[in-house]
Amino acid sequence: MCSRTYVPPELKARPITLEDARRAGLQRWHLDTKSWRRIGPEVYVWASARDTPAIQIAAARVRLPPNAAFSGLTAAWLHGLDVDPCHPIEATLPIEGGISGRTGISIRRSWLDRRDTSVVRGVRATTIERTLADLSARLTITEAVVLADSALHLKLTTTKRLLEAASRSHGHRCVVAFRRVIELCEPLSESQMESRLRMLLVLAKLPRPVAQQPIHDRHGHFLGRPDLYYPNQKLGIEYDGGVHRTTLVEDNRRQNRLLVAGIRLLRFTASDIFNRSDAVVDEVRITLGACRPSFSARLRTTSPA
Repeated sequence: MCSRTYVPPELKARPITLEDARRAGLQRWHLDTKSWRRIGPEVYVWASARDTPAIQIAAARVRLPPNAAFSGLTAAWLHGLDVDPCHPIEATLPIEGGISGRTGISIRRSWLDRRDTSVVRGVRATTIERTLADLSARLTITEAVVLADSALHLKLTTTKRLLEAASRSHGHRCVVAFRRVIELCEPLSESQMESRLRMLLVLAKLPRPVAQQPIHDRHGHFLGRPDLYYPNQKLGIEYDGGVHRTTLVEDNRRQNRLLVAGIRLLRFTASDIFNRSDAVVDEVRITLGACRPSFSARLRTTSPA
C-alpha cells in the first residue's frame, strides 16, 4: 500500500467526510495515508492544505446540523472583523432538540429569527447585527463598541439596521447592553485602538470627543484631522500606532500646522491605553480644564464649501 494516494482536485480545497471521499471514488484506507490529515471526528483535510480559520470553520460545519448558525466571534470573523474566530469555534442552535455538544465547538441555544441569519463565506452564520447584539451581552462595553465601530466603518451595517435589530431583540437579555453599544458607537473611527481610546475617555465621564474632524483655517486650507477632537477647547487627541512610524514626517508637519493654529495635541500609544489608562484620562482632563473654550470662527471644523 502506498503511503500517499491520488487526491482528486475537488477535495483539496475543503474538509471532507468519509461519505465525500467515497463519492469521489476513495476508500477509507485512502484517508489513513499521508495524503490526508484528520482534523475532527470523521473529518479530513488534504495534508498540504494550510490550517486556516476558514478550514477549521468548514470542518466544524460538517459536524453540525443544517439548522446551526455560526455565531459570536466566529460569525464576527466571517463578516470580516479582526477577531480570533476559532478558540473556540462558536455556533448557535435552536432551543428545541438537536445535538448536545461537539468537541472544539462552543454551542449556544437560542431562538433565531429568519432575519437573524445569512450565508457568509459559504456557511450559515448570524447576521452582523445579531452577532453584535449577542456579543454585547458577553464582552465589556468597550470591546463591544470596538467591534460595532469596525462593522460600521467597514459598512457591514448601519446605525439604523442596528436599532432595528435591537427592536427585534426586545426582552432578550442582551438588549439593554446592545442599545448602550449603539449609543456609543462611532462609524468614523478608523482603528480598534482609536475606539478604545475614545471609550476610555467616555467611560471616565469626560465629554465625548468628535471623531476624525477635518480642520481648516479661515482661508479654507486643510490643517489636519485629529483622531479625536474637542472643538470648543481646540484640543486634538491622536492615537499613535504602527502606521505612525511609517508616516512620521507628514504627521509631524500636520502637527506643526495645528499647533501654529492654536490647537493643542495629545498623543497616546497602545501602551498608554492598556498600561496607564488613569494617567491618560488625567492628562486629557487637565488639558481640557486648561483650555479656554473658544467659539472663534477663525478655524473651521467642517470641510470648505
